[in-house]
Amino acid sequence: MVDSLPIARDVPALRATVSAWRRAGLRVGLVPTMGALHEGHLSLVRTAKEKCDRVVASLFVNPKQFAPNEDFDRYPRDETGDANLLASAGCDLLFAPDGAAMYPDGFATSVSVANVSAPLEGEFRPHFFAGVATVVTKLLVQCGADAAFFGEKDYQQLQVIKRLAHDLDIPTEIVGCATVREHDGLAMSSRNAYLTVDQRRIAARLNAVMHDTIKQVRTGGLIAAAEAEAERHLLAAGFDKVDYVAVRDAESLAVIGNLSRPARILAAAWLGKTRLIDNMAV
Repeated sequence: MVDSLPIARDVPALRATVSAWRRAGLRVGLVPTMGALHEGHLSLVRTAKEKCDRVVASLFVNPKQFAPNEDFDRYPRDETGDANLLASAGCDLLFAPDGAAMYPDGFATSVSVANVSAPLEGEFRPHFFAGVATVVTKLLVQCGADAAFFGEKDYQQLQVIKRLAHDLDIPTEIVGCATVREHDGLAMSSRNAYLTVDQRRIAARLNAVMHDTIKQVRTGGLIAAAEAEAERHLLAAGFDKVDYVAVRDAESLAVIGNLSRPARILAAAWLGKTRLIDNMAV
């Protein structure tokens, strides 16, 4: 327990608390996190608290969504600090299992979501969505919350989670919440802490370039040309590599030729060893 926030370390303890709340007729919300919390995460907790009577936040750095060359070992971890922040935001229970509790010996199941997981992040991080889908499915089943809250910053991930909950008949409502941004428009992310002072200054250009691209396609510019121009502008601004800037169908993330349906712009770009992602409605 940290600053009065109870901590469950395993599934039986989590379910015992949630079951007691349910017997009392309370609505339960879940906020899954990997820790290294910032205002974006806390806004999810506050939104969950507005819509539910009790809120569980999970804290688990999921190894299955990191490739061997990615930052699992150096991903920031501060359970005590995170727990204090969660308590201040109104969280009622922290679920903080270890790896053995989530993936015990003999664990052999993977959840894969086709189609919406294939483009964009699926091309550049082909391991990623199976890891996300597996751990989120487990968290939804373990907690049995009425609603689960996810940030729109990870927009493709949100679409994958909505699909898996629908397809697997998981009764938890999946709620997407608006991206929380810094004063200069940079989407809040735990990985922003990796940026140097100079990189942090350049990072703000991602937001500006995306806005410019939206204006270009809204006024009749060709989508493919606008995407290519956005990539050039990011490289000129000092980004080291651009994985993609793409205007896609807002639900399926399929390639589109015009704005006849709701659309989303999504981007991923590198500053040094830090990969930033963002998205906006078009």
